[in-house]
Amino acid sequence: MPQPGEDLRGYVLERTLGRGGSATVYLARRPQDSRPVALKVLDSEHRDPQALHRLERAFVLTGQLDHPHIVTEYELGPHWIAMQYVDGGNVTALSAPADRLAALAQIADALDHAHRLGIVHCDVKPANILVHQDFSAGGAVLIDFAVAHVLAEDMAARLAHGGGRRLSLDPARRITGRPPAAPTSVQASLPYAAPELLLGQMPSASTDQYSLACTAVELLTGAPPFTATTAAGLIDAHLELPPPRFSQRISGLPRGFDSVLATALMKEPDARHESCAEFVDLLQRVLA
Repeated sequence: MPQPGEDLRGYVLERTLGRGGSATVYLARRPQDSRPVALKVLDSEHRDPQALHRLERAFVLTGQLDHPHIVTEYELGPHWIAMQYVDGGNVTALSAPADRLAALAQIADALDHAHRLGIVHCDVKPANILVHQDFSAGGAVLIDFAVAHVLAEDMAARLAHGGGRRLSLDPARRITGRPPAAPTSVQASLPYAAPELLLGQMPSASTDQYSLACTAVELLTGAPPFTATTAAGLIDAHLELPPPRFSQRISGLPRGFDSVLATALMKEPDARHESCAEFVDLLQRVLA
């Protein structure tokens, strides 16, 4: 892997911003301009054709989305993406509940924008919501469309395969039936994963709303709605358990908070709120 100080296709790496399961993100600049960028570089062991395809696909999908709270990606390399640098860390860096609610509203609007274009993010979680250090000026930014779904593609796949279940982004593997024994075959972050994703069903805009609701619970109460000591236990909780009554756990939360969250966390996607923005607007009203 490249190290700070090295040159990568004209980008000089300044420092490491973070590491994930398959990539490292660097703060970088090009000598010909002063604009900082975040350079996401796939680790050498994660540069197989499928990983490179996901990287390219994420770049193409993000390029279709023009929204102030969706990350801007500038350039695609052979195994890297240069994108907008957001300097405040992820949304958990915000300390004021009002700022966290404002960030949720901005991301809800960004998700609704993507949904109108037929794109479902499928991995909404605090780690994928970055914030500007000057939050009042820049707000929050949604990143990482690596496992996003295009609804038209999913519909075509369903029709082509004669069933109501979607294909994984990995064309060699299909998710079917009940949750897989190995949670690694589910392309979602389990604490925030909607039941339909865990069942291998076609995602929809409501899938992102469920994940946004799990994110909201974590930001406003300190933990996601469902926790378990094992992946299987967490999957079962998403599929079987009703949402907790948060107002009974945390002093100061109104019962209306429970009601708004319960709808966003319904097991059936069609039973959730009409949009992500509607969900967060109702949340803001009950917490006002």
